Amino acid sequence: MFKRGMRNILLTPFLIWAGLFIFIPLIFIVWYGVTDYDGNFSLTNLGLIFQHGYWDAFEISIALALVSTIICLLLAYPLCLILTERERDNTTIISLLFILPLWMNSLLSTMAWQTILESNGILNQILRQLQLPDTHLINTEWAIVIGMVYNFLPYMVLPLFISLSKIDKNILEAARDLGANYWQTFVRVILPLSIPGAISGITMVFIPSLTTFVISALLGGGKLLLIGNIIEQEFTFQYDWHIGCALSVILMIFIVLNMFLTTAFDPLKEDAV
Repeated sequence: MFKRGMRNILLTPFLIWAGLFIFIPLIFIVWYGVTDYDGNFSLTNLGLIFQHGYWDAFEISIALALVSTIICLLLAYPLCLILTERERDNTTIISLLFILPLWMNSLLSTMAWQTILESNGILNQILRQLQLPDTHLINTEWAIVIGMVYNFLPYMVLPLFISLSKIDKNILEAARDLGANYWQTFVRVILPLSIPGAISGITMVFIPSLTTFVISALLGGGKLLLIGNIIEQEFTFQYDWHIGCALSVILMIFIVLNMFLTTAFDPLKEDAV
């Protein structure tokens, strides 16, 4: 009884914080999203997602988020495998190089990429010195993908590294003793055991990639609008809270569905059952 009372007391500050800054704002967003300008219940604003401009932005957002997530996953796996095989002292320095972006303001790092990728930027200056043709990445989809990968790669590396570091080395040695080469060991042993970390990384990268608007605004130059940009414009330029909240509700529903799908493929959940 005493432990339960103490737990409730310690839990109270978090419940107050969650109520003020999570649940109440969500209630307002849902309320504005499912009501019209007279306060009557209406699903008209939710149906706007199927209009040409909104749906195109939603499709592009999903496509770029998927591409960025896949690239982050492909980059994170070999890096984490290398980190887990190195000594602790050598691993610390390499890990810091990928954790450093988390200590920097994402706006500043994205603006730095804007300077690198622009027509007279650092990248094209280097290519000119090497007598190579210029690249035109700025204000394109690939510029946005580069910005997403740079900003969100650490969120893929950290959970995947933790998952891989927990794999018992004896299991890997047993696989090699039984005749499995490195690729077979990775596919049949390392990959299945690291799926929980990969799922966590996919969720942590895909969701911010889908909802971002700063990266696409700076590196896309306003020529490519993602769903996050449209929501931001509805609030800040059009001052239409009903449409902005309706699009936000649809985005939240899609994010929740994505979380349920990724959880369904979590092998730890099946083991727990």
